[in-house]
Amino acid sequence: MRGFADELPDRDSLPWYVAPVPKAIEDLGLRLVWLVVAINVGGTAFGFYYYGLDPTAPGFVAELSQFALEPLAAWPVVPDSPVATLFIALAFGAWALGRQNDYLSALAFFGCLKLGAWTPFVLLAFKGDFSYLHWSMYNFLFWSHLAMVLEGFVLHRITDFPVRAVAVALLWYGFNDLVDYFVPIVGTPHHTLIPAEEITSSGVIHTPGPHRVAAAGAVALTLLATFLSLSTRVKKLELDLE
Repeated sequence: MRGFADELPDRDSLPWYVAPVPKAIEDLGLRLVWLVVAINVGGTAFGFYYYGLDPTAPGFVAELSQFALEPLAAWPVVPDSPVATLFIALAFGAWALGRQNDYLSALAFFGCLKLGAWTPFVLLAFKGDFSYLHWSMYNFLFWSHLAMVLEGFVLHRITDFPVRAVAVALLWYGFNDLVDYFVPIVGTPHHTLIPAEEITSSGVIHTPGPHRVAAAGAVALTLLATFLSLSTRVKKLELDLE
């Protein structure tokens, strides 16, 4: 089990834009890796509940939740943030067990950067529409998702982002963008519900303005995750050649 400073992977001398988290915070997170894993597993469970999985509800799905509104075939692409926190829990857990996995790390990086930043983006862009949320829930969603971004920027300590792993992550999150905003699997686009779009008994009405704003944020963040992961790869290779 990890937990001692001499067991931590070295911190490469990377540019600030791919490694913006101070080394002391990175080290602390890696030393407390099992606590980090547990928090993310808890976040995953809460996230699935937020999307509508409720063991106390009939059929285990809360009425009018997103899972209730979406066809079953679309469920794998609906709970974006819970899947991202699951990826990072698995990535750090695998590393702590001595079974580091580049594919999990790349998926975790894309997920935590993309969903960790997209959620605060829409919370601010449509702040008036989120007024129904209690201030404590609003702040919890805002800051907990930003913490996902911070976690993602620690992953360079346990992976060098091989191109094949980045390709898998890009394929998954690019596919998510496609079905979330442009070409749904069935029915209407499957992105996380935002209150600026109307919810009716027959489904979600994707108002063009808010829908385009949410889509632009998601696509931009997928491109950013691709750039940063490949930049990390290149900078690490350059260091190896020095």
